Amino acid sequence: MAYLLTFGIIAALFLASISLYRYGNIPRQHILVTLSVLTAWCFSFLIVFTIPLDVTSTLYRQCLAEHKLALDAADNTSTTAPANVTPPPECQEPWGMVPESVYPNLWRIIYWSSQFLTWLIMPLMQSYLKAGDFTIKGKLKSALIENAIYYGSYLFICGVLLIYIAVKGVPLDWQKLKAIASSASNTWGLFLLILLLGYALVEVPRSLWNNAKPGFTLQYAYFKAAKLSTDKAEAEEHVDDILESLQCISRVVPNNHELRPCVETIMRKVPIELQERASRNFSRTGGSGMGATSSTILPSEKALVRIHKQVIKSLQTLQRTEALWSVQVKTVLHLEDVDRNIHSAERRFKSEFPRQRTQLERICYSATLQWYWECLLKAPFLKTLCVVTATMSAMVVWSELTFFSRKPVLSIFANVIYLAKESYDFFTIEVFSMVVLCYFFYCTYSTILRIRFLNLYYLAPHHQTNEHSLIFSGMLLCRLTPPMCLNFLGLIHMDSHIIPERMMETYYTRIMGHMDVIGIISNGFNIYFPMCMLAFCLSTWFSLGSRALNALGFQQFLQNETIATELVQEGKDLIAREKRRRQRAEEAMARRRDFNRPDPTVASNDYMNKYRPGAGALASSRTPADGLLRDGDGSFDYAAVASSSALGVPRSLSEEINDRFGVSTQVGFRGTNELDQDYEAEHERRIVGPPPRGLFDDV
Repeated sequence: MAYLLTFGIIAALFLASISLYRYGNIPRQHILVTLSVLTAWCFSFLIVFTIPLDVTSTLYRQCLAEHKLALDAADNTSTTAPANVTPPPECQEPWGMVPESVYPNLWRIIYWSSQFLTWLIMPLMQSYLKAGDFTIKGKLKSALIENAIYYGSYLFICGVLLIYIAVKGVPLDWQKLKAIASSASNTWGLFLLILLLGYALVEVPRSLWNNAKPGFTLQYAYFKAAKLSTDKAEAEEHVDDILESLQCISRVVPNNHELRPCVETIMRKVPIELQERASRNFSRTGGSGMGATSSTILPSEKALVRIHKQVIKSLQTLQRTEALWSVQVKTVLHLEDVDRNIHSAERRFKSEFPRQRTQLERICYSATLQWYWECLLKAPFLKTLCVVTATMSAMVVWSELTFFSRKPVLSIFANVIYLAKESYDFFTIEVFSMVVLCYFFYCTYSTILRIRFLNLYYLAPHHQTNEHSLIFSGMLLCRLTPPMCLNFLGLIHMDSHIIPERMMETYYTRIMGHMDVIGIISNGFNIYFPMCMLAFCLSTWFSLGSRALNALGFQQFLQNETIATELVQEGKDLIAREKRRRQRAEEAMARRRDFNRPDPTVASNDYMNKYRPGAGALASSRTPADGLLRDGDGSFDYAAVASSSALGVPRSLSEEINDRFGVSTQVGFRGTNELDQDYEAEHERRIVGPPPRGLFDDV
């Protein structure tokens, strides 16, 4: 009956693999980064999928224990008095029942592997990737120094806690120290969980409701396009400044100097097109930029390490902003198509810039079916989901506010589990636990996917997430998943440190610990923990965070605000400019097809062409003499048009991206244009090189 656990392991590995493929670039990532992030995500998903099985296994063991006690009580009373204790019905094994030794061993493997990854391996890997040193020894040294500073603060806090415990006269042994460490980790995770859940429990239903309004969604898409355009321009300026300094350094350091290999290492990180553009800018300005003051001074190795680190960071930022801009433009164009087709009498979805679709797509998702979904069914479906998620959010908030109450039991989740336990309905318990945990999972992890930590760590889809952001997300998941599941077990009153002697303890709490916090703040925790959750929910409901950021100068999308209206109009202008560029490319491609199409009158008068003098010259005059125009293939491709310099047409977004990052094997990313998949595949073969060969190769 262990098929459910096996299915959970396979599902966790599948989801982790799909997520890593969507956000990361596996062929270009370091193999250690891929394996560590895959392990961290897989273990986090596996915890969520396995908790319901552990809960039903615990309730089944409790059923057996109660059945045995009832039988013993009936035997004891049968000789002295009529039996007034009726044993419960025979306990039936729940689905997915496994031997008792499986869950303790599974939780030990997951717990220690996750802690080892999140507190030791992944921080070192993250610092190693960000280091600008040129040797393995130098990178490891920089990573150790950075993490020593990071962990030094934690050791200082731990020292203060140990002194506090010693003053209180509490004896310290290995078990006590482990419990203190577990409590400190739970404290950190629970307070971060309050922040994430307090935001997501309100924002998830509200975003679903707003997405059901095409007008609002389009306005918000314009707003995001304007902000992304600003971010892209700033990233381009930052790259130009850093490359100007790099050009100065490259001209100063001679070829026979000992630091020249370091300079060449940095230059190999920069795509060829960016190097050529930086050289042209340097020649035009005469080196009067930020690197001109030190143009005659040989840089030190530390200066090269610093500029190397800046080059890596700036190119990654430029790559991410270019990719996000391209995706956002595609989103806006689709929303404009929806707004244009919503009142169509033909009930066929027509796109202003159609893309090539496979035969299977045209059969399974025809233009008529697409119109019914996009223009008729999607909005009611999203509103229904909004009602469901709002109900779930209300249940979560109420249960968080009342789960410390023992008598009467006010937690909705605890009452549902208790009622199902009375009839030993293990199927209902498994399904209900899985639904609640999946909602917790979605709220917490979707917030992680959308949060931008100081613009340094951001998970961008379409393979545009760098290694640092992937590692950071893996660390967050490993640190947040255990307290999230402990919070759920507390909501259903299966944590003995919160509600003692109500239900049997699960294997998870035996191995992972309990929902405990450090002793300094444990007094009154059952009061301010729910209050913090409620406070964050209310602040999200009234958009207090967005209003505060907007007041500080960080533009947020707030309706009826002047700045937001101006940015929406700016986004409209940017999208209109992009549409004009694509229309010019489309017209140029149409002219090229018309020019290469054979003349029907000539085809109908073959006999004249055979015998007319000079027919060969006439036929050859129809072919361009310069050879710049190719035969049309009947398909439209912006990138192919933009690649023909003879037409004088501006480049498309994917061509811009590929032009910026070129053929470099160090920095480059996929074209996002879907109009010609063969062209994209050819560029993929050109740009994306093989992964690093050694375990410690430069990434």
